[in-house]
Amino acid sequence: MWWLLGSAGAGNLADGIGKVAFPLLATTITRDPVQIGALSATQFVPWLLLGTVAGALVDRVDRRRAMLLANAARAVLVLGTAVLLWSGALSIWLIYLVALLLGAAETVAESAVNAVIPAVAEGGRLEQANSRFQAAEILGQTFLGGPLGSATFALFATLPFLLSSAGFAIAAALLLGMAGSYRPRAPANPTRLRTDLADGLRWLARNPLLLRLVLVAGLISVTSELAQAQLVLYALEDLRLSEAAFGVFSFVGGLGGLAGAAAAPWLVRRTGRTSVLVGGILAGGLGFLAMGLIRHAVAAAVCFGVFAAAVVAVNVVLATARHALVPGELLGRVLGAWRTVVWGAVPVGALLGGALTRLAGHASTTFVISGLAQVALAGLTVLLVRGFTLGETVEPSRA
Repeated sequence: MWWLLGSAGAGNLADGIGKVAFPLLATTITRDPVQIGALSATQFVPWLLLGTVAGALVDRVDRRRAMLLANAARAVLVLGTAVLLWSGALSIWLIYLVALLLGAAETVAESAVNAVIPAVAEGGRLEQANSRFQAAEILGQTFLGGPLGSATFALFATLPFLLSSAGFAIAAALLLGMAGSYRPRAPANPTRLRTDLADGLRWLARNPLLLRLVLVAGLISVTSELAQAQLVLYALEDLRLSEAAFGVFSFVGGLGGLAGAAAAPWLVRRTGRTSVLVGGILAGGLGFLAMGLIRHAVAAAVCFGVFAAAVVAVNVVLATARHALVPGELLGRVLGAWRTVVWGAVPVGALLGGALTRLAGHASTTFVISGLAQVALAGLTVLLVRGFTLGETVEPSRA
């Protein structure tokens, strides 16, 4: 498991550097909130177009090799961005193109790594395994990647893209340490890719609980991305932070995410997965609502940390439910369909958030609307999962 976890950590660090550096780079060209939101949206458009296909592919090929090739492709793309930036040939449209291609490679990498987790989970402890991978994601993308991306961008704009490219290359190299084959069990009668896709979608359609969880996850993406896509404008314009301070702001979110990953297994054991799911959505919404109502940078950072902790705990619950409910040979296809809905919803939220910010004149109003929408979603989730069990086992309380 540790080779995969190390690779995921390096890839997430590279991704985290890019997630801060690309928006900062875009703000040097335009401050239009719609164009900034469009950048976030562009990165996730491939999930709408390729998510289910990528899931079907990773159910046919060696998943380790798929991850290796996808990370290598991302390393080359980000290195190309650094070259274009250094030469002065970069435009907002080229940034969109790179974001689109990175998103396409990500559909393969993310589908494959999530499909491999059950095979490497120690003793079948999925909750702990998913928590570790969530911690690696938060540690790399926010705790380290955010500050490193913003600090190096302020120092020398090309540097974060060179570091991101190196991170993806290391992620690919670490996968070489994984022994064995990670090709899923082949069917007795080989089928076409189209048939494989239909089988995965048919299985998903017949599982009412998983369908409801997909709906909840998709609505979380839309409602939270309303504000998240505007985070850089919220920090730079509403809170008056510098580009370097924006990285520190993200650092606090990383602390919250790590806390959420560490606490999620314990919370699930004590209160159950359903309670953590609903409580996490509610807490995340309240965090964004508070951010929209205040203008104090430290208090806003704490609220962002609360949101990050809540959303990570929710992600642990949803990931574990998927792994527990979906057969291994169908996992790539079901994950592809899941992420097509969930990550495909991100561009919708990002573009709506940009339009809301432009209409309101500042990002704080968008955070208020996003927070209220997530609070309402927590109530809807209670209704959607009523009568179902997510397979949790709750420890008896001790006096």
